[in-house]
Amino acid sequence: MAQGSRKAVVSAILVNAIITVLKGLAALATHSAAMTNEAVHSLMDTLNQVFLLIGLRRGGQPADQTYAFGHGQKKYLWNLWSAIGLFSIGCGLGLAHAWHAWHRLHIVDRPESVSILGLEIAPIWISAVVLFIALVLEGYVLMVAGKEFISRMRAAGVRNPFRYLRESDDPTLLAVLLEDTIAVTGVLLAATGIAMTQVTGNKLWDIGFSAVIAAMLGVAAIFLGMINMRFLTSIRDQRAENAFEEICRSHPEIERFHDVRSIIVDETHTVVVAEVELREERLVGDMRARIDAHERALLARVPEERMNERVREYAETRAVIQATLERTERVIDELEAELKARCPQVFHLTVEVEGIAAESQLDRAQDLS
Repeated sequence: MAQGSRKAVVSAILVNAIITVLKGLAALATHSAAMTNEAVHSLMDTLNQVFLLIGLRRGGQPADQTYAFGHGQKKYLWNLWSAIGLFSIGCGLGLAHAWHAWHRLHIVDRPESVSILGLEIAPIWISAVVLFIALVLEGYVLMVAGKEFISRMRAAGVRNPFRYLRESDDPTLLAVLLEDTIAVTGVLLAATGIAMTQVTGNKLWDIGFSAVIAAMLGVAAIFLGMINMRFLTSIRDQRAENAFEEICRSHPEIERFHDVRSIIVDETHTVVVAEVELREERLVGDMRARIDAHERALLARVPEERMNERVREYAETRAVIQATLERTERVIDELEAELKARCPQVFHLTVEVEGIAAESQLDRAQDLS
C-alpha cells in the first residue's frame, strides 16, 4: 500500500515544485491576484507533500523498544500537521492577499506588456501558457493518484468512490488525491478569473476568484484534518471484527464469543482482542487419548528405580494440563490463521479462553446424573 502512495507523493512533489516557480514568475510579471494565490497554493501543496513523504518514511519504521506496534501512526500525525498547519497558512495568506488586492484595486496598474528575451508579450498570454502547463502537469499527477485510488477501491470490493473516500484507510493517498483535485480546480478558477478580467476590464473578477482559491485551501485543511484525526482516536476495524465473529460462529469448537474489540494502528496493522468459550463435547473428544499419550511419554523418561505413585500422579496431572493447553492453542491458531487470511491487515490477535461454556457443563452434568 505504502509504495503506491509514495509514488503518488513523489510525483506530486516534483510537479508542484516546478509549477510553483512558474506561477510565481507569472504572478510577478502580470500582477494577477488569482495567479499569486495559485502560486501560494502550489507552494503549500509542495510543502504539504514533503510532509506526507516524511510521514510515510517515519511511519514505515518497524517496531522497537519504544513503539511496540511500529511507527505507523506517525504518518497520521505528519499528515495532520500538514493539513492544519500548511493549508491553514495558505488559506490565510491567500485571503489576506485578496483583501489587500481589493483595497489597492485602483492603485496598482497592471502592465500592458512584459519584455521576455526582447519580445513584448501581453500578460494574458503569459498567464495562459503557465496555466496550461500547470493544468497538464497537475492533471498527470491527479491521474497517477486516481489510478492508485481506483485500484485500492476495487481491491476493497467497493464500487462507490464517494463511500471509499470516506472509508479508505490510507489518508496519505486521500490527501494527494484531494490536493491534486483542488489544484486542477484552482487552475481552472484562476483561468476563469483572469479571462473574465481580460474580457470585461473589471479586476474584481481576478480578485474574487483568487479568494475562492484561498478558501478551497481552508476546506481542504478541515477535511484532511478530520480524516487524520479519525485514525488518531483509536478507531475500530469493523471489517476485522465482523470477520472474527463469522469465523467463531462457524468454528466447531467455539460455543460462544463476546467482547470482540479492535484498534487500527495504521492501514496495515490492526489489533483484535476477544473472549471465547469452548464447546465441551468437541473439546473433550479425543482428549483421553492425548492425555494417555503424554502420560506414557513422561513416564518413559523416568528410571524404573524412581518410579512410584507420586511420580505417576505428577505425570497424569501434567499430561492433562499439556493436552488441554495444546488443544486450546490449536483452536486459537486456527482462529488467527483464518482471520489473517480474510483480513491481511490484522497482525495481532489476542484471544482469552474463559473455559467451557456454562450450558455445556450443565448439560454434561445432567447426562451423567
